[in-house]
Amino acid sequence: MSLNDDLACQLATARARTLALLEPLAEPDLLVQHDPLMSPLVWDLAHVGNYEDLWLLRALSVPGVGERYDDLYDAFRHPRRTRTALPLLGPEDARDYLRDVRERAVDHLATLTPDLLAGPDRLLADGFVYSMVVQHEHQHDETILATLQLMGAPGYRAAAIGVADASRGRGSSSGVTEVLVDGGPFVMGTSDHPAAYDNERPAHVVDVPPFWIDTTPVTNEAYVSFVDGGGYRDPRWWTAEGWAWRQEARLEHPQFWCRDGNGWARDRFGTVEPLPPHEPVQHVCWYEADAFARFLGRRLPTEAEWEKAASWEPVAQRKRRYPWGDDEPSPERANLGQRHLGPADAHALPDGRSAYGCLAMLGDVWEWTSS
Repeated sequence: MSLNDDLACQLATARARTLALLEPLAEPDLLVQHDPLMSPLVWDLAHVGNYEDLWLLRALSVPGVGERYDDLYDAFRHPRRTRTALPLLGPEDARDYLRDVRERAVDHLATLTPDLLAGPDRLLADGFVYSMVVQHEHQHDETILATLQLMGAPGYRAAAIGVADASRGRGSSSGVTEVLVDGGPFVMGTSDHPAAYDNERPAHVVDVPPFWIDTTPVTNEAYVSFVDGGGYRDPRWWTAEGWAWRQEARLEHPQFWCRDGNGWARDRFGTVEPLPPHEPVQHVCWYEADAFARFLGRRLPTEAEWEKAASWEPVAQRKRRYPWGDDEPSPERANLGQRHLGPADAHALPDGRSAYGCLAMLGDVWEWTSS
């Protein structure tokens, strides 16, 4: 597959996911602001098109489609809480805008020669600007999912396209809960990954002392011990700022948890269900993660420690592209693309383990670090 075809495929895959996430919703649900922290969903939809208009058309000297929309969809000019007051495109007009932009962008991409894509132009080199636009759309898909969770629409998950059934594979624990990562230098960041952002560059050597790290993200079952052990009522485990935040937020448990008899349930996209014990815990902020670690007499890893555990191969003394190696992701290695609208069980994907034996370090959830 040529680079042009690969980039076109990435663009198409991201767009299909965006439209699939919104397809089950009625038009009024796209227009309403469901939480002051979030935009109306129709703003995210048209903003994705405007960003592509800016970068894949006008930045590449291709006539644009919607210069008149630049102000409306400028995320810096209009805070989220104010966006409902803007004369936003409606759902159908937004979809038409996305389609018009994409047709022009793909037509132009097809004209780019290998020399241009391998040349000195920083936007075109290795298809960087196309990867940037794809990543931007992925980021807004995450924002859309956050809005859908805050919206709490019962039945959404069952109606969403591409949701697998509940029988998907569940791994079993090996009994190893933490591993020792050897001290010494490793290569952090990258200088040659074409889709990397500036804050991931350049590759540089970092020396870290030996450290222990859990083999999986913290699970719901583990976090219950903190909640039931009074962790949200004991200031000993919190920083001063964290305790002040917890009191102001009046939280006694992670957001979207609720009591279910003597146990716990959760609200997932508006449907209350039993809390899955072996899934990674979600919807906790840094203060909560830090307090949980202190409760156990532990600490959060630094960013450098996390990256070494995720990507370094100690025998070969080299950096892997992915935790498991350099082969491309597959459903057996990582839960990507929000196919299940939730994380897999923490031990479900043993083929995705890092060289140190750590699981689920790509996909599923974002992880907090101390730094």
